[in-house]
Amino acid sequence: MKTTERLASFALFDHFAPDQLERLAQCASLVRFPGGVTVVKEGDTSQDAYIVHKGRVRIKRDTSYGSFELARLGEGDLFGETAFVDQAPRSMDAVTEQASELFLLSLVGLSSTADQDPKFATALWWTFWRALSTKLRATNERLTKFFESGVSLNAEVPPPREPTGSFRLQLDQKQDLFKEQKLSRMEIHFLASLSKERQLKSGEVLFREGDPGDAMYVVLDGRVRISKQIPGAGEEALAFMERGDWFGEMALIDNQPRSAEAKAHDGGAVVLAVPRDVVSGLLDIRKVSSVRLLRILCALLAKRLREIDDKLVGWYILSGGGSSTGG
Repeated sequence: MKTTERLASFALFDHFAPDQLERLAQCASLVRFPGGVTVVKEGDTSQDAYIVHKGRVRIKRDTSYGSFELARLGEGDLFGETAFVDQAPRSMDAVTEQASELFLLSLVGLSSTADQDPKFATALWWTFWRALSTKLRATNERLTKFFESGVSLNAEVPPPREPTGSFRLQLDQKQDLFKEQKLSRMEIHFLASLSKERQLKSGEVLFREGDPGDAMYVVLDGRVRISKQIPGAGEEALAFMERGDWFGEMALIDNQPRSAEAKAHDGGAVVLAVPRDVVSGLLDIRKVSSVRLLRILCALLAKRLREIDDKLVGWYILSGGGSSTGG
């Protein structure tokens, strides 16, 4: 079977056109490893991504209490894309559990092809956006399982606040925010015109875990706290969003309920809501879309994923390695 046909069989690339798959195949090489081999090592500066073709790969980090497992990957799963996106050192080990065949996606090849072909770039960054979002949702869900193992926190949950009254921003205030992100003139006008402003008091909830997702948000002023309610432990902060940070995108990608809660942090916040249909129009992979915005979103997801992975490993160590989520 040709490389192009093998890649076409992966759900990751179901939005790639035939010519884009051909270009992707030119950037891919099939590599084989026996079981127990470290494919990427924590701290490595390599930035290639991998897809499991055959076999299984374990994603883990070594600690003083043994190995902490983040994921086990099988056929069609992508790994290593975080380093591709943010070009930071590897934060985990990837080890084959058995004899495995992997497709190595070359950073140099993918970057060069994306620079030459905007449609390929859009399809590629869509893949990374979807993969990172899926991993972040799965990691968020692991928090609950971790604390069910007996680790406890004592976090106070502020009471819900009453919704604020009407609030209006000048168009140029919105435009200034999107100009900072170096978007095109068309994108700036599109987002500034069609986004809806929302002013939140300190502690006011924007959306709760389990709510349907109908918009993506960007912070214009203040800070937004992304948190999760842990049974028996209370609220645990996952991330703090500041000016220019986007959030709430996962529910738009996979059409699943919100996996965490978003509320204004101390001092309140002003956010812009970008409705689902606007996001779909701007990031439509059937046309040349906003590659710049996709890259911004991927970088933010990569940052959040690294932070939550670090938090999970830290909790594992604090619990003395007693959690069942470890390896």
